[in-house]
Amino acid sequence: MSANSFDARSTLRVGDESYEIFKLDKVEGSARLPYSLKVLLENLLRTEDGANITADHIRAIGGWDSQAQPSQEIQFTPARVIMQDFTGVPCVVDLATMREAVKELGGDPAKINPLAPAELVIDHSVIADKFGTKDAFGQNVELEYGRNKERYQFLRWGQTAFDEFKVVPPGTGIVHQVNIEHLARTVMVRNGQAYPDTLVGTDSHTTMVNGLGVLGWGVGGIEAEAAMLGQPVSMLIPRVVGFKLTGELKPGTTATDLVLTITEMLRKHGVVGKFVEFYGEGVAATSLANRATIGNMSPEFGSTAAIFPIDDETLNYLRLTGRDAQQVALVEAYAKEQGLWLDPKAEPDFSEKLELDLATVVPSIAGPKRPQDRIVLANAAQQFAQDVRNYVSDDEEAGKESFPASDAPAVSNGVPSKPTTVTAPDGSTYEIDHGAVTVAAITSCTNTSNPYVMVAAALVAKKAVEKGLTRKPWVKTTLAPGSKVVTDYFDKAGLTPYLDKVGFNLVGYGCTTCIGNSGPLPEEVSKAVNDNDLAVTSVLSGNRNFEGRINPDVKMNYLASPPLVVAYAIAGSMKVDITKDALGTDQDGKPVFLADIWPTEAEVNDVVANAIGEDMFNKSYQDVFAGDAQWQALPIPTGNTFEWDSESTYVRKPPYFEGMTMETTPVEDITGARVLAKLGDSVTTDHISPAGAIKADTPAGKYLTEHGIERRDFNSYGSRRGNHEVMIRGTFANIRLRNQIAPGTEGGYTRDFTQADGPVSFIYDASQNYQAAGTPLAILAGKEYGSGSSRDWAAKGTALLGVKAVIAESYERIHRSNLIGMGVLPLQFPEGQNAETLGLTGEEAFSFTGVTELNNGTTPRTVKVTTDTGVEFDAVVRIDTPGEADYYRNGGILQYVLRSLIRS
Repeated sequence: MSANSFDARSTLRVGDESYEIFKLDKVEGSARLPYSLKVLLENLLRTEDGANITADHIRAIGGWDSQAQPSQEIQFTPARVIMQDFTGVPCVVDLATMREAVKELGGDPAKINPLAPAELVIDHSVIADKFGTKDAFGQNVELEYGRNKERYQFLRWGQTAFDEFKVVPPGTGIVHQVNIEHLARTVMVRNGQAYPDTLVGTDSHTTMVNGLGVLGWGVGGIEAEAAMLGQPVSMLIPRVVGFKLTGELKPGTTATDLVLTITEMLRKHGVVGKFVEFYGEGVAATSLANRATIGNMSPEFGSTAAIFPIDDETLNYLRLTGRDAQQVALVEAYAKEQGLWLDPKAEPDFSEKLELDLATVVPSIAGPKRPQDRIVLANAAQQFAQDVRNYVSDDEEAGKESFPASDAPAVSNGVPSKPTTVTAPDGSTYEIDHGAVTVAAITSCTNTSNPYVMVAAALVAKKAVEKGLTRKPWVKTTLAPGSKVVTDYFDKAGLTPYLDKVGFNLVGYGCTTCIGNSGPLPEEVSKAVNDNDLAVTSVLSGNRNFEGRINPDVKMNYLASPPLVVAYAIAGSMKVDITKDALGTDQDGKPVFLADIWPTEAEVNDVVANAIGEDMFNKSYQDVFAGDAQWQALPIPTGNTFEWDSESTYVRKPPYFEGMTMETTPVEDITGARVLAKLGDSVTTDHISPAGAIKADTPAGKYLTEHGIERRDFNSYGSRRGNHEVMIRGTFANIRLRNQIAPGTEGGYTRDFTQADGPVSFIYDASQNYQAAGTPLAILAGKEYGSGSSRDWAAKGTALLGVKAVIAESYERIHRSNLIGMGVLPLQFPEGQNAETLGLTGEEAFSFTGVTELNNGTTPRTVKVTTDTGVEFDAVVRIDTPGEADYYRNGGILQYVLRSLIRS
């Protein structure tokens, strides 16, 4: 029950129903607040308990100073938690382990139970092994169940063992698309109360639901577990960046072009740790599908959230997707009553402001390795010609300038060239070169949730087929929609056969290529690429194109709208300027250009209007948690504690609570630490904890081989997140990781200073030697350390490798908090300094003093860092809130929660 200090409790009547609500206008200053802070204000009014959430906290939001730097901590209680299976499986593993730990410490295991609705969508496990055939989907589903049976049995057990925990089975859709199409409430109803739907999710793209007016963001799995168990999320009241939209998109531009433009603008502006909120008359002209696409990309521009207020467009989408009339009426009434309804002419109080005229957006792609590196489509071929030089071998690049022309490696139009003949299985031959598009994938919730770009892609395929065009033979083409509704409207519009003819056959309902599950390239293509060290490319309609993520054979990756993905599959190379060059020739030998097959806005709108209806969503989601016969036939154990299988290579009991007592161990200074890795800027959670393929000659591959697993059954790191033994060995194992203390290497290598001269070894092997010697470890890093997905294993693996501290120039929000959640100390170099300016090589031994101040109940602003080579500096302690300090004192967030639950 709320303490109700502001007399805010009231009643809202909608139709025949009455709901208890907490009125925002009872708090002075609330009317001028941005939408997102009004949602936080309601959250505090409703959960005010006089201890963790007080009247002063509520006044702090009401009196928010838009220009102040964040300093006021609040406790945000999300209404629900959403998960995907890569991050969700370890969440459920941890909950199962906590039940046993509670029992061992004399508590009640039943206390470990979600207190808020928790929903998990299995969407990250399907791999696009099979493609280009009518039965690709069925074959991939069979392979998925074969690989993941143990995980799926475990999740089915969780569905029965935990209250308030539901699982959306495989083959249904992508978590964020399922969320906006079905799971999101916009206004939540629970125990007679109505309040804004809010959430945290174990995937950074949880922010897609921001397009529906729902405030939520990605957190690490460990934070999500705490939220499920009733722990509020500790946060500082953020700065809010107002992003004004004006005008309308021009014909020929897509939501993808818009979002790449916004991503570039906001990443350049700097929005890490801030909320972004869209306002202005251009918002009213922005479809819900486009709003969701923008919200989805929030992690790519670095903000915590990227939200749109509620308006008629929100209500229309709720109706279209099958929400009942009472729910839609409640959303409208509640939003208007609480001042959460969009006023296109309003200018709320914002910390900072940006503006974009939608009419200035032009067709764009992004790459070759970061989402914020936007390239105007007309300049793409020219930009590729420059960027490819960073990916070809040194002698090939040097040859252009220093060798006599007769000896120089081939250069075509100033672009490095290494034409390579490939023989297909049918005996035909073709030639590939640097820049060949080897993967063209319509994938990811970002765009597959948007019917306008999906229909545009299908119409490009239709017009291409009618001109006699198809994909190039070396392109792996895949279609992985975010929900079954997409294939329903393709079928109804008669567009599926055209997609099939261009090679975009359905391969699965899941993230596939965007998460690294692109599957292998055809054997002959892969061999040609690797034997000749070709810098080939992928083009995908996803949100992430980080190095080493998409496919191990592919060095350069580009984000593009679904219709451009189809166009590049037909062109076959990034060297082709698809805005000017012919994509191919028609039946009469005449050149066919992109303009010849690009649909008009009217054509797209006509298909969307006539092929998509509420009935499709009702049919797809009428029994969404039941699953197919294959899911229902999975045998599962019973009981409220899990029966661990010691032979399992997928689900193992983790060691986090071994030897744990009810009393905390005092925090200690760190002495004699060695550096496990010295890393550069923009090291992502993909670099730290890859989700993709497991190589046979790595520690993880060797572990699986030793446990009798055949190479073909290795599956991915992401799918084995329930097994800490695999994941520790996979930490810092990304094939593109460059550890500066092991120069000349690429991948999971370091130098092991437990041995004379510090030989190069696998990071995992060195870690084991350091831990056996009792030597603590540290990581040195540059700017934006830990950017990317909210990957809990990036922090868990770091901790289990024996790392006690990380020193970086700056952090992305989620990974920094996850490190604290695993008992790792995040430190920051002094302003303007880094490892290079301080002369650090990574070969030093480090000591960190002043950490023990945490034992006094306070957090030091800095700690003293010294090395055995005489370097000394004060590192900033990035424990940002008192709540985070409590987690660190307890050895981690899970230990803190466990002790709290037992004491309660």
